[in-house]
Amino acid sequence: MVVDRDGAVAEEIIQALSGLPIELFRSVDVNEGLDLCQRLLPQIVFSDEQQQPAVIKHLADDPALELVLMTANWSAEKALEAVENGASDLLSKPLDQARVRELVYNSITQAETRRRTYELDSELLEAYQFEGIVGRSPAMLQVFSKIRRVAAHFQTVLVTGPTGTGKELVARALHQRSPRAKSKFIVCNCSAIVETLLESELFGHVKGAFTGATHDKVGIFEYADGGTVFLDEIGELQHAAQAKLLRILQNRELQRVGSPVTRKVDVHVIAATHRNLRLLAGEGKFRDDLFYRLSMIEVELPSVVERKEDLPLLQRHFLKRFATKYRKPIKGISRRAQLLLARYPWPGNVRELENVIGTACMMAESDMIDVHDLPQNMRKLASRSDLGDPSLITFEELQNRHLAYVLDRVNGNKAQAAQILGVSRATIYEMLARLGQQIPPKKDISA
Repeated sequence: MVVDRDGAVAEEIIQALSGLPIELFRSVDVNEGLDLCQRLLPQIVFSDEQQQPAVIKHLADDPALELVLMTANWSAEKALEAVENGASDLLSKPLDQARVRELVYNSITQAETRRRTYELDSELLEAYQFEGIVGRSPAMLQVFSKIRRVAAHFQTVLVTGPTGTGKELVARALHQRSPRAKSKFIVCNCSAIVETLLESELFGHVKGAFTGATHDKVGIFEYADGGTVFLDEIGELQHAAQAKLLRILQNRELQRVGSPVTRKVDVHVIAATHRNLRLLAGEGKFRDDLFYRLSMIEVELPSVVERKEDLPLLQRHFLKRFATKYRKPIKGISRRAQLLLARYPWPGNVRELENVIGTACMMAESDMIDVHDLPQNMRKLASRSDLGDPSLITFEELQNRHLAYVLDRVNGNKAQAAQILGVSRATIYEMLARLGQQIPPKKDISA
């Protein structure tokens, strides 16, 4: 997209880009040009430097857009301001057609690399799945390795990690890899059962044990005899139930509520929690003997932030699942949306990512998920203004600032600046040429 009041500039760019696989749009009116940018989502925008404030204001939140500013009169102040405000490159007028072509060609090459990487991620998806869990990060490969090692031998395992990291999937993987894979796998969410009924649900009761107990009931542990019980949110278990659970783990026996009869059970127990059981035990809120029994083998799951390299695979995994579920021909996720997803902090971890991709697949009206298909709160949090410390700058920008600072200290003497910087004078001129002019002295540019 070319946005410039001078229509001849667009003609120069068209000539420079002749033969390249691009589609070029142009506008001599800044408002019309910005509307087209919002609707067409171009990859590169060439804009006159005088239109910078309006252009920056409307396009700065697009992480995938490259903004190239053009002017006949670059100054050090203008150049630094443009870079700080989000410009990816600066060109001097009249345009150097070779430079314009190089910029766009490099962008095309990068796009092709991203496309090929996306295809490779799709191919790798099958290779990096373990019992339905997707991951290739060192942290997840370590988890897979531990599951393989302990699955054949465990009696109790504690799975820890933040909410939404996939603790139940790990529990199922442990069960599927164990000798009990063909036996029952029973799930119990300890936080979802009313406290007064928890012991009855876990251990069963006999008729008349309490008001409403009109018949004998088999509890989860007795029902799962010979199989595996998964106790999610074990940190919410009440003390009375903790004592009975400890008896099962130690002696493989239980008593139904209201019964003096001891019953033998043979179950493997996998407990999971997002809470710090060691801390709870130290505070007396969780039995320390039960904690030590459960944590003999511990599998700790990382948050999404700790396994960011898995994001592309996870996105592709959920995209494939939901595109099939909703019968939509969705081929992928746009670069803009991918960058937004990569910048988001994912407080809800993999579960939140699954929900976001699922909703996006449902809402998408084209064959690509784009930014507007993602939740509004995510778009706001991942905007450029929310990326963190505004003092963090690119290495190239740091070079430019330091060059201007040194030139200022030596009163513009390029030979002396080259000696101080340890480069040739030709390099100094080359750096200045990239900014479109010779940088004059400037005060307080070192910060």
